[in-house]
Amino acid sequence: MIAITNRIIKQAGVVVTCAVIAACSADVSNPPPLNSGTASAGDADFTKYVAIGDSLTAGYADGALYLLGQQNSFPAMLAQQFAQVGGGAFAQPLLNNDLAAGVDGNLGALLVDTFGPLIESRFVLNTETESPERLQGTATDNVVGTGLNGTAFNNMGVPGSKSFHLLAPGYGAIAGLPATANPYFTRFAIDEATSSIVGDAAAQAPSFYTLWIGNNDVLGYATSGGDDSDPITDMATFDGAYAGVIAAMQAANAAVQGVLINIPDVSTIPFFTTVPYNAIPLDQATADLLNSDPNTIAYNEGLQTALAGSVITQEEADARTITFVAGHNAPVIEDETLTNIGAPLIRQATANDLILLPVSAYLGTEDENSAGATPPAGLPWGLGTPLTDADVLIPSEVAAIDTARTAFNATIKAVADADDNLVYLDAAALLTQLSESGIDYGNGSITSDFVSGGGFSLDGVHPTARGYAVIANAVVDTINSGFNANVYKVDPATYPTVFLK
Repeated sequence: MIAITNRIIKQAGVVVTCAVIAACSADVSNPPPLNSGTASAGDADFTKYVAIGDSLTAGYADGALYLLGQQNSFPAMLAQQFAQVGGGAFAQPLLNNDLAAGVDGNLGALLVDTFGPLIESRFVLNTETESPERLQGTATDNVVGTGLNGTAFNNMGVPGSKSFHLLAPGYGAIAGLPATANPYFTRFAIDEATSSIVGDAAAQAPSFYTLWIGNNDVLGYATSGGDDSDPITDMATFDGAYAGVIAAMQAANAAVQGVLINIPDVSTIPFFTTVPYNAIPLDQATADLLNSDPNTIAYNEGLQTALAGSVITQEEADARTITFVAGHNAPVIEDETLTNIGAPLIRQATANDLILLPVSAYLGTEDENSAGATPPAGLPWGLGTPLTDADVLIPSEVAAIDTARTAFNATIKAVADADDNLVYLDAAALLTQLSESGIDYGNGSITSDFVSGGGFSLDGVHPTARGYAVIANAVVDTINSGFNANVYKVDPATYPTVFLK
């Protein structure tokens, strides 16, 4: 077997030297004050604040919904600041945390009625292996029978929800579990059989709301590697759903105010940027062995035959030719956009491909399904065995995601621009800044670097509590500008980042 040591995500050495739940963010000399002047709501009315959205609103982090994440959700942070300027109580559907009864609200694993523990526990960073791993524990908290149903909650963030799910009656119905209903909404829907997310939100007649939805309308497709198992929402459906949510909120309170938040670019978050396209290190002997594999030779010769017959262009022949060298190598990947010449639709990755974070766990390791095959024995992933469509976003898939996202964001902005009671937050620009240069706050800074940057949790998609604090402050900036207010910001330095085992 060709042994490849995978060190893609083993960056924990930077983190391990820090306090257990503190980020290793750079100090900023002589930081400007976070707040000044007298706190004021200005023209905004925070009497009844409701947050509507998906996992980013719920406080989801580290691959799970857990108590500390909920308590550090960006809506909870906003409600804390709103309380200083006339905001009312803010209730969240918190996970049960009764350790004496054997229920750990910070485990993240949940039971789904009689179907068992279908929701996994959260990630923690193992300092010995320097890799994220699922927290060990037995799920005991069931999404059915929580005692939360029948109660109105201000945080209406439901992990996994898409734009059109917000309007769907019975989205939390027990009868629909686990396939068609959302177990996270089952936990706290006012009426699990009939409630919709926006219906439960509008029933509270809020004076102010935040709406951050649409991420999953593209993210499901993106995190599945664009393999069409979770397609991008079509434009008409998104536009109709978004208009329906806005209309429902205005029908509940004609004077309702709010912040509409747009959809970030997937290429700015570590789930898609951590694994480099040339992630496999080889020595010369191993490269020579791979290049002399009869299958590789036959494949490359087939490309030349297709080129001679004008079946493919020189450009495509060059792009598809498999060659390994001493040093860092791009893995072999599937690409369904290649010309069918009766040979595998494969090529080596380029800098324009996005290799998904989970691939780091097995890239360069033996494909168990081909163990014993020769040559070479074992067929490691990315070498003898191509990465699958679900492992990589190729350029055409990235373009499809960005086309949809850009159109969705145009809709969100147009809705905000058309109503003086609504303001628009460009979260896409915020996360691009986090990715490209990092964001300074008070006496520190965060980046989007996986593990070490402090901005993203261990699932590579959702922020840490400190990242959510930076987002909360961006919402505050938008409110202060749009409503002539002076809502104070939170101090991100007081919030945790990655958790260590």
